[in-house]
Amino acid sequence: MKITEKLKKVNRTLLEMQMGMLFFGIVCQAAGIFFASNQGYYAASLWFGIAFASAASIHMYRTLDRALMCGTDAPKLVTRGYMFRYVVFAAALVLIAMTKAMNPIVFFLGYMSLKVTAYLQPITHKLCNKLFHETDPVPESLPEEPVLPEGESVCPHREQ
Repeated sequence: MKITEKLKKVNRTLLEMQMGMLFFGIVCQAAGIFFASNQGYYAASLWFGIAFASAASIHMYRTLDRALMCGTDAPKLVTRGYMFRYVVFAAALVLIAMTKAMNPIVFFLGYMSLKVTAYLQPITHKLCNKLFHETDPVPESLPEEPVLPEGESVCPHREQ
């Protein structure tokens, strides 16, 4: 099976986000060549932050997917997922800062790739369309709703 066929099975938005994270990581790694004094320390911190962001994006996708099926409990589920991601991130950041195993600022920079991908999404979306030889559907206008006399409803389930 070709790689593009496997990638088509992955959620498209998640794929575009992770492509954006990868691109952001490459740009930051290239910039680090000029600014970082310890290349290995910088690279480990950056790519660990990006891996953390990638895991957070997968968790976000799964949380939102479950929330869409929950109905009225969806806001609680989304809030709980949000809090879980940020508590885990804060704990990792504190642990990294206390152990000095990595640079916490560069780790934070890598994690912020999650935010940067929101701005890169139009670019990664176009790249994915080219990669998969696809085009976006042309939006069509909805048919106009008929004007009904006062007191009548289009919805058969609505009480009068």
